[in-house]
Amino acid sequence: MSGITKKVNRRSFLKSSALAGGGFMLSFSWLFAQEHNLSLPKEAKLNGFVKVAADGTITIMSPNPEGGQNVKTSMPMIVAEELDVNWEEIVVEQAPLNTDAYNRQYIGGSQAIRMGWEVLRTAGATARLMLVAAAAKSWNVPIAEITTELGVLHHKASGKFAKFGEMASMALEIPVPENVTLKSIEDFEIIGTSKKNVEGKNIVTGKPLYGIDYEQEGMLIAMITHPPKFGTKIKSVDDAEARKMPGIKDVFIVKSMMDDYERQFFDTCSFTEVAVIVGDSTWQVMQAKKALKVTYEPIESHIEHRNMFGQKQEVLIPAAPESTTRHAAKMEEMANKPGTIRRTDGNPDDAFEQAAKVIERSYTGPHLAHNCMEPMNFYAHVTADRAELAGPLQKPELTEQTLSVRLGMPVENINIQMTRLGGGYGRRSYAHWLLEAALISQKVKKPIKLIYSREDDMTSGIYRSTYHAKFRAALNADNKLIGFHVKTGGIPESPLSANRFPAGAVDNYLAEDWTVNSNLTVGSFRAPRSNFMASSEQSFLDELAEEVGQDPIDFRLALLEKAKTNPVGQRNDYDPVRYAGVLKLVKEKAKWGVSDSHLNRGVSAYFCHNTYAAIVLDMVLVNGRPKVERVYAAVDCGIVVNPDAAQNMIQGAIVDGIGTALFGEMTFTNGEPDKRNFDRYRMIRMAEAPKSIEVHFVESNTDPTGLGEPAYPPTFAAVANALYKATGKRFYKQPYLLA
Repeated sequence: MSGITKKVNRRSFLKSSALAGGGFMLSFSWLFAQEHNLSLPKEAKLNGFVKVAADGTITIMSPNPEGGQNVKTSMPMIVAEELDVNWEEIVVEQAPLNTDAYNRQYIGGSQAIRMGWEVLRTAGATARLMLVAAAAKSWNVPIAEITTELGVLHHKASGKFAKFGEMASMALEIPVPENVTLKSIEDFEIIGTSKKNVEGKNIVTGKPLYGIDYEQEGMLIAMITHPPKFGTKIKSVDDAEARKMPGIKDVFIVKSMMDDYERQFFDTCSFTEVAVIVGDSTWQVMQAKKALKVTYEPIESHIEHRNMFGQKQEVLIPAAPESTTRHAAKMEEMANKPGTIRRTDGNPDDAFEQAAKVIERSYTGPHLAHNCMEPMNFYAHVTADRAELAGPLQKPELTEQTLSVRLGMPVENINIQMTRLGGGYGRRSYAHWLLEAALISQKVKKPIKLIYSREDDMTSGIYRSTYHAKFRAALNADNKLIGFHVKTGGIPESPLSANRFPAGAVDNYLAEDWTVNSNLTVGSFRAPRSNFMASSEQSFLDELAEEVGQDPIDFRLALLEKAKTNPVGQRNDYDPVRYAGVLKLVKEKAKWGVSDSHLNRGVSAYFCHNTYAAIVLDMVLVNGRPKVERVYAAVDCGIVVNPDAAQNMIQGAIVDGIGTALFGEMTFTNGEPDKRNFDRYRMIRMAEAPKSIEVHFVESNTDPTGLGEPAYPPTFAAVANALYKATGKRFYKQPYLLA
């Protein structure tokens, strides 16, 4: 396979080259410097991603926040591959937030590698070509005669060679090439090999990498108190006792978002007014927080104006406090009313009227809290004309824009440093606590670090929605599936993706949904919406396979064959060949159907975030309690950049999925969260993790896609289907096992 020629965006690369280049963007050549005995620059920034020092040190910048998905290793690997350097000699640094130099500097949707693939490769290839051109110019030879190997430039005809560092300064004067040729996939030497986490040693030795570790001289500590119930707001604060306590500097109210602010996609927040305590130490502030006497009053129903990436919305926020019991009743009511039709194929009404048998099942999923291990925190130092911030954040470039509006300060005067995230899963996309930190610093005129307690975070919102799905299947007299109907919705969002499997595989298909407004704030939660739809859809397909007397994998494969050879509709968003591929692979690796009659096995497969994942899960009962023994996973994510890291992400998603399926649940009574900490919010424990998780990747030359989320959704149904085998009981309500 030949290499691919890519056109370079000259504007972006010239900007990237100039950024932070300072005096390194010299007007004289490397040869001129040598002849006149001038000192060489210590470091040449060839573009936003690559810096080459005169001593040969090569630094590759990782543009996106690191939240445990190992992009700080995988993204530089892609650059290094095209740059043609020795990976073991590379220095990796976290890039600064700079949207001129980097594209899409955030994590979410399992898109970091997918969206960065071409950009990262082009950055490496461009830097290499500039170094090659510098060597050709220096040696007065044709550029085509220069080769590279492990960071060394060679001219084999003359025997000349030079390390990249020797040509770096001169390379700065080389015009950014119009086109570069990327490597052929079969020539990859770094991509596709396992590389250790570049921060592994720092992590295991406890180096300060996380926002919670961040310290600055003169920094104060801040904590907040928000209303205990959704549907209420602060009425008054009695801070007399708190102010007298040791180390306390100030107590006041902060309003993070103004009432008339048009909220952007990630500007979700229920409690825009919070009471703030500022003091010398975390312990002192925590004690003063307990002494605050805060009274609350009900909110009024109101309209929120939202701008969802250009789509304007007006959303009614109801005032009445909400409860889980009322949510359940309301969802059941909505499930029995006509929904909004999102897709119709064939004639579903006729199919169900003519059916010999109709199978109908309903599934529910609760609100869920993210519970990142590192509590929410952020450092801020805001002065009259500058804002310096640092902390764990998934969408810094978007949050920067919101902060600019709130502070009335130009974006170029705001500097957000990205620390390592101690967990994200969507929670750190909604940075209301960063706004609070900035406003607190602005008020006290000092640098501060805002720290949320576990209770602050677990009770302040940004939950996963609660969901309900009703599935119906029409079977003819030959037990053939002739109609499929899904009606789903949630409070306050719908989880439906109308064009996903089994759409396209059934002649008569109907998808509809509904929503109910809420004053509970919800948002992205690992594999948003898919985490529920996979659990309900794949559980239903398993039961349907049993009803028609087919093996559950064979049943799915038959539907996918239909979608491949005679697809229904033109909008199917999955590739049936790749979908079937992961099912076939997991069937092979798990030895499905081969002497496994003694096993309680569940299978599930799903497509989301551009990736296909299939799970086979083996379960046993120990003293009547289910225990997952082993899991087999097959994944098609295109090219695997770093196999060890990819495997770790799949394993982590599976463990997380097992725990959430069995135990995860947030409930509410009269607007108040019933669970505030891990004493009541049940998480998976070490002893409950599977003994083994085998991960197998489909070999592919397709550009890579996402991995942080895709294995999470199908795990839910694999657990439910294995539970059925173990107990003889079907499970329709999450969590499946709470106690």
